[in-house]
Amino acid sequence: MGILGKIFTWWNGATVGTAFNSALTGEQVGSDVFGNTYHVGKKPYPKGHPFAGRQRRWVIYAGANDASNVPAEWHGWLHGAIPEGREGALPESNLPPPRIWEAGYTPNATGTVKAYRPAGALERGGKRAAAVGDYEAWSPESDNLAASPDA
Repeated sequence: MGILGKIFTWWNGATVGTAFNSALTGEQVGSDVFGNTYHVGKKPYPKGHPFAGRQRRWVIYAGANDASNVPAEWHGWLHGAIPEGREGALPESNLPPPRIWEAGYTPNATGTVKAYRPAGALERGGKRAAAVGDYEAWSPESDNLAASPDA
């Protein structure tokens, strides 16, 4: 991606401003298997702030800004479920080994060709199965009063 892309696009990685701010006000504490980097603020939140005394945490994505790209352990770290501190409190050191039945990561497919499209979706032709059963649509012209909503 060229320099103009880094200046003007926020949806595909960090902009120049975000990278500059991260270097100036934070420090990198780790990275995950997808190449995302995790940062913590150099100064804690000031008194009077709802998170006073805690440090700000953020992620810089390696590619498209998609929150489903954050593994569960780092999601917990970002939200403060893993305690403060830089030594020994990073997510990888606190994780049990993966279970054999655990599925690997799959990116969010919404808006892509791989997105789930049920029968009847316009992308699959827009034809759904005919209604079955005893349903009969009421029309004001019909003589059947039992089907009338006023009956």
